[in-house]
Amino acid sequence: MHELSLAHGIVEQSLATAERLRAARVVAVQLRVGRLAGVEAGALLFSYDIASQGTALEGSRLDIIEVPLVVWCAHCLKEVELPGIQRLRCPTCDTLCGEIRHGRELEIASLEIEESDG
Repeated sequence: MHELSLAHGIVEQSLATAERLRAARVVAVQLRVGRLAGVEAGALLFSYDIASQGTALEGSRLDIIEVPLVVWCAHCLKEVELPGIQRLRCPTCDTLCGEIRHGRELEIASLEIEESDG
């Protein structure tokens, strides 16, 4: 289950940012996850709860923002969103689209924090 190692990385990065901002605690972490990132959301949520125990993130929410699969269609000359990952063809002209523009993301988008009194 690679989601546990991903969760540890998310916690470590979030803790470093929270420390730099002198946050009292982290309330929520917003994570952008592309459809091609190979991440199982349920396993990541479970792993996050484990990885955050005993840290400033304990009890915080992990909000997963799903990033759709978007490719460049060279025939239509535009980005198009695909309904799934099984067929990398433009839904308008049926041209094979090999240039993926979005959908591989796995990044922390933002942190919701409580500020410390000092």
